[in-house]
Amino acid sequence: MNQPLAYVHPQAKVATNVVIEPFVNIEKNVVIGEGSWIGSNVTIMEGARIGKNCKIFPGAVIAAIPQDLKFDGEETVVKIGNNTTVREFVTINRGTKANNETVIGENCLLMAYVHIAHDCIIGNNVILANAATLAGHITIDDYAIVGGMSAVHQFVQIGAHCFISGGGLVRKDVPPFSKAAREPLSYVGINSIGLRRRGFSNERINAIQDIYRLIYLKGYNVSQATAIIEADVPATSDRDEILSFINRSTRGLMKGYSRLDKNRS
Repeated sequence: MNQPLAYVHPQAKVATNVVIEPFVNIEKNVVIGEGSWIGSNVTIMEGARIGKNCKIFPGAVIAAIPQDLKFDGEETVVKIGNNTTVREFVTINRGTKANNETVIGENCLLMAYVHIAHDCIIGNNVILANAATLAGHITIDDYAIVGGMSAVHQFVQIGAHCFISGGGLVRKDVPPFSKAAREPLSYVGINSIGLRRRGFSNERINAIQDIYRLIYLKGYNVSQATAIIEADVPATSDRDEILSFINRSTRGLMKGYSRLDKNRS
């Protein structure tokens, strides 16, 4: 840790085996766990809580104050879980009094130029590709993948195991296990490739697909589809996760993709 060309505030709590490269700036009220690597020209500001074995690449700025005019200097934090990689020029803002924290889970990959705004909650094993941009108060569940150059509207929820195509404008909630593409962003199937990579059986994948046929392909509205699913589809953890996500959605689900949309494009 003894890097003469870096500045580490004496009140920062940095594990002894953390590697800090030249020209890093680490402010007070910062905690960095064992085995982490901080690349050159990284700025880690007050309120950062960085886990073990993280890698933060040059130019990243962690725990800057929110870009929110309602922020009034309250003491808030950014939490980054173990084994997460933060690539070049990523920016992660602290929380506000609305939630008090911005949270990144474990084993995540935030590619270059990603921006995560205040009060976002990111699960474990999430990938945000280059220049994906999250507004405030967004929730992304475990194993979701957000493509490069995507922009996610504030308060949107993205379910577990989702895949969102590059350049997506995410204005509505994206339910678990689904794929989202096109403009406006629409349901284009389930993320079967990702699910197989994570050990989902064909039977389990087919059951998820049957649920989404009811939601998106049979002509029902969401309330009708969920009533049928609750009545007729056997209860499983996957079924219940989909229904729970729909019930807590505040922005409404992304739309389905129709031939009429295709003819317009």
